Amino acid sequence: MDSIFKVAPSILSADFCNLQRDLELVSNSDFVHIDVMDYHFVPNLTIGEPVVERIVEVVNDINQKNKNGHVLFTDVHLMIENPDRWAENYAEMGVSSITFHYNATSAPIRLARRLRSLGVRASISLRPAESADGILDILDEFDMILVMTVEPGFGGQKFLENQMNKVSLLRCAIEKLESTKRPILQVDGGVSRKNVEMVAKAGANATVAGSAVYGAQNPREEVEIIRNLGSSAFAASWKR
Repeated sequence: MDSIFKVAPSILSADFCNLQRDLELVSNSDFVHIDVMDYHFVPNLTIGEPVVERIVEVVNDINQKNKNGHVLFTDVHLMIENPDRWAENYAEMGVSSITFHYNATSAPIRLARRLRSLGVRASISLRPAESADGILDILDEFDMILVMTVEPGFGGQKFLENQMNKVSLLRCAIEKLESTKRPILQVDGGVSRKNVEMVAKAGANATVAGSAVYGAQNPREEVEIIRNLGSSAFAASWKR
């Protein structure tokens, strides 16, 4: 994960009948973003443990075949009720990172520390209507902060530009931490080559991109375009 700006294609926009092919199409990305929805926390139902376990196997195979040494990581985004109960199951599958929602967990610090003890990166997510105030004092407990720039549940939604103030607030707080304790700041929802520079200038150094990548004629090339635009904008706006 050494690029300035990281890109995580969301398989929510992939072809589920050709999922292995579509994972290979974005093997140059930094993360594979895996949305797990339970039809309770959000009004949609996607995939569960057996499919995630197989995705991890496929990504591991991709990494083993990668001749240039690039490593593709897996981030499971739990849009489910009671992640305190279920997150550990996904950690045991060997995923790289687990994202859970602030208002879905009863003990975010305890859950993050538990995941980290299992060797998994811990990430916390905020919905558009949620303030960042509740996590400003505990940012160093997480490896990544995810700001939703759409209402979670469905892909292809319109990007909410008003979330950029929240992103900037979080970036300013992150910059005050020791460099080794700074979490990645990621946005998710409606990001494409058209607005990724705005996202990076606001302070995000990672983005989820679903339809923008899988809807492109060349998904692999689109990952590079979004990453390069984001990297340049972030480097120009925030000292590393």
